[in-house]
Amino acid sequence: MDLKTEYLGLKLDSPLMPGASPLSDTLDGVRKLEDAGASCIVMRSLFEEQIEHELGGFVAAVESTAHTHAEAASYFPQAGDFAMGPDEYLDQIATIKEAVDIPVIASLNGTTRRGWLTYARNIEEAGADALELNIYYLATDPDEEGAAVEKRTLEIVRAVKGALKIPVAVKLSPFFSSLPNFARQLELAGADGLVLFNRFYQPDIDIEALEAAPLLHLSDPSELLLRLRWLAIVQPVVAIPLAVSGGVHHGIHALKSVMAGASAVQVVSALIRRGPAYLKTLREDMVRWMEEHEYESLEQMRGSMSMAKCPDPHAFSRANYMKMLQSWR
Repeated sequence: MDLKTEYLGLKLDSPLMPGASPLSDTLDGVRKLEDAGASCIVMRSLFEEQIEHELGGFVAAVESTAHTHAEAASYFPQAGDFAMGPDEYLDQIATIKEAVDIPVIASLNGTTRRGWLTYARNIEEAGADALELNIYYLATDPDEEGAAVEKRTLEIVRAVKGALKIPVAVKLSPFFSSLPNFARQLELAGADGLVLFNRFYQPDIDIEALEAAPLLHLSDPSELLLRLRWLAIVQPVVAIPLAVSGGVHHGIHALKSVMAGASAVQVVSALIRRGPAYLKTLREDMVRWMEEHEYESLEQMRGSMSMAKCPDPHAFSRANYMKMLQSWR
């Protein structure tokens, strides 16, 4: 079965890959992922706070971004909270590149240009085949307009693309007022691909300690529905490839993602729960279903259920909403 796909200009043996996570922190883990059939390695994110700390501006970084990075270990991370610092991160890229034969995608997580360009260049020099910009920003200022949030992101993409030769993907949140329009603007700004979506790790409230408490929940399959909907809507309006991230736990989920328009399928929670070898199971499940339904290649189904090609495109917009409300008994 032909599962070949192309993502960020990289020709891949299949769409299945680990998403940004601790899975790539050790060479043993990386080799197990490659042996299980990972088409490439997506490294965990290097945070803007780490770069600011390296540049001597850590206090200012914490004060300006403490409420925007829910993925961090705490709202006020110290250097020791991170698995590796910027220099160690660059060494890890080079080490992984020597250890495996598949592409390596690095990841930067932040909200401003400060420090990013230098480390983006360093990441390229360390040998990364591509870079994922994990632009994780939560707008909390009532005086900040939505257009300003989008403008900041576009400026970051233009700046990074202007400094690098390797492909750049942008990992988005679903919280934009017109995601198809913003996706098109990102394409015009130079993005080579988009990842849908970043997961917002919501803090809980500790009512005894009277503080916001970081809380980690691994994804579940229900989270895929949001991604399928927006993959189907966005894929027809951009020419760059899309990746799905969040909610893929079984082979059928990967197939649905490809049908909605994904060229790449990132998996994290399922691999954390079941181990790297589960990638092989996902691939086998995909192949089995495709053979049973007489598909010859992955490309044959990609985008077949997008809003431009599915039998009922309105199911992705208001029609589904109205039908579900009226069908409840």
